[in-house]
Amino acid sequence: MYTWVGGRGSRRRRHCPFTDERTTMKLGFIGLGTMGRGMALNLRRAGHDLVVHDLNRSSGTPLEEAGATWADSVAELAGSVDVVFTSLPGPVEMRELGVGDGGLLSALKPGSTWFDLTTNSPTVVREVHEECRRHNVQLFDAPVSGGPKGANSGKLAIYVGGDREAFDRTGSVLDAIGDKILYVGEIGAGNTAKLVHNCASMIIRSGISEVFTMGVKAGVEPDALWHALRQGAIGRARTFDRVGDRYLQEAFDPPSFALALADKDLRLALELADEFDVPMRAARLVEEDFKEALDRGWGHRDSQTPLLLQNERAGVTIKLTPEEVQAVLDRD
Repeated sequence: MYTWVGGRGSRRRRHCPFTDERTTMKLGFIGLGTMGRGMALNLRRAGHDLVVHDLNRSSGTPLEEAGATWADSVAELAGSVDVVFTSLPGPVEMRELGVGDGGLLSALKPGSTWFDLTTNSPTVVREVHEECRRHNVQLFDAPVSGGPKGANSGKLAIYVGGDREAFDRTGSVLDAIGDKILYVGEIGAGNTAKLVHNCASMIIRSGISEVFTMGVKAGVEPDALWHALRQGAIGRARTFDRVGDRYLQEAFDPPSFALALADKDLRLALELADEFDVPMRAARLVEEDFKEALDRGWGHRDSQTPLLLQNERAGVTIKLTPEEVQAVLDRD
């Protein structure tokens, strides 16, 4: 069961000792890519003493300009902080950075906390968690949802898995990077929730492209069809708004969420389904489209790019201008 526990704009703010002592706590952040850079900057803007590291040295420049300190290695960072955040490409990188030679567990002090913001495999997270327990390090899986805009603005949903009592003591630090902090359950639950969310998103968008091509081929203009669907029961939930800026405009570059990363998330969701013997017929169809899109070299494009395949199959072109999209939104 999801539990609302706070964040900017929440109806109830958590109070915990960590907030009162944050001036004496040092934070570390590893992984200053498209998502990590914005989150790290928000931690620094919140006044936290921050140490950062990334494989790309130049990625640390904006953080250093904001007052953060650069660490030359993972171990150097780990040995100097009380709480560490990681934002990495996936399970392989998270495991290696955590338990590999010169990794976090080689240097983190007993009693330290690790928030892994990576969209990850729940199974891998649980395995790394066992290693963390042996080192007296508290690991939380805390994947985020909201894209680069949310990472920059601090408007992210963060799905947290881990020990609840420990989270109540330390989790308020997440308020600096997200406005919806959701404790989901024990370790691995955060990524389970994130994979369910992302897999549903991919399936829904694929279904939207299918029904859109049917309606357009049957003679309805795409803007009129979109407006009509948005006024229905599901449409009023604004499910269809998410396709306005990409799919309906055929605008997939630069990506908001790259197809290669979305494919990783989909594969993780299917691995999780296999682990619990859950059939995923719709997701398997999405997987086939992702593979075809990747085979065409679209991995660097936006994750909605595979929806073009349905357009091709139906023999239709759907491409609204930004002005046409806004006109539909303005009708409300």
